[in-house]
Amino acid sequence: QVQLVESGGGLEQPGGSLRLSCAASGTIVNINVMGWYRQAPGKERELVATFTGGGSTNYADSVKGRFTISRDNPKNTVYLQMNSLKPEDTAVYYCNAAGVITRTRIDRELWGQGTLVTVSA
Repeated sequence: QVQLVESGGGLEQPGGSLRLSCAASGTIVNINVMGWYRQAPGKERELVATFTGGGSTNYADSVKGRFTISRDNPKNTVYLQMNSLKPEDTAVYYCNAAGVITRTRIDRELWGQGTLVTVSA
């Protein structure tokens, strides 16, 4: 079974930086889209950024110019570099993978366990 394992969350000052990592474990042939979502207290989960297998990226307007998503396909890992952090970035960040292909099955969509990012002075 493929699982998404996240790391890198924590506490950071406004204006600071954090780098989130998410590795898909298992015998994986290919992953179409990997991305990051977040959910702040009392709010719905929202898209932060996505990265397709073909190299196309998409960002929420609120993070454009500050966050960068990247992928290391041999490691089946996606990263989120978060710069110029703001208090409103505080949320639980979830890793997402869509179109996960193994020898025996295709998973439409998988989610990580979530990692908390807190931005506060």
